[in-house]
Amino acid sequence: MDKIIVKNIKAYGYHGALTEENILGQNFYADVTLYKPLQRAGLTDDLNKSISYVDVYYDVEDIIKNKKFKLIEALAEMIAHTLLVKYSIEKVEVEIRKPGAPINGSFDYVGVAITREAKDYEMD
Repeated sequence: MDKIIVKNIKAYGYHGALTEENILGQNFYADVTLYKPLQRAGLTDDLNKSISYVDVYYDVEDIIKNKKFKLIEALAEMIAHTLLVKYSIEKVEVEIRKPGAPINGSFDYVGVAITREAKDYEMD
């Protein structure tokens, strides 16, 4: 299956189980992969037969910036559901990375990665 990929979306959000995280916020990074047949778009050079990665970027950025979740699992679910519904795709992969997690130790980031299909949700 063909894919549209947007990697390393950086946005400042207020997600976390600790009160301080919800008040102070921090940077989050997201990768999304949308599965959609792209041959017709490639053969016709017609954006209407594809998905605008610009729109995908702004959708993900908006959710990270303007929603609040205790768990990054919930953030990932919201992004997956939004992309599945808005773009009528069959499958999406979402990875969320949180490099500023409040852990007293040395690490690059904590994160979650989920894969969801349209059949996983009752479509609105």
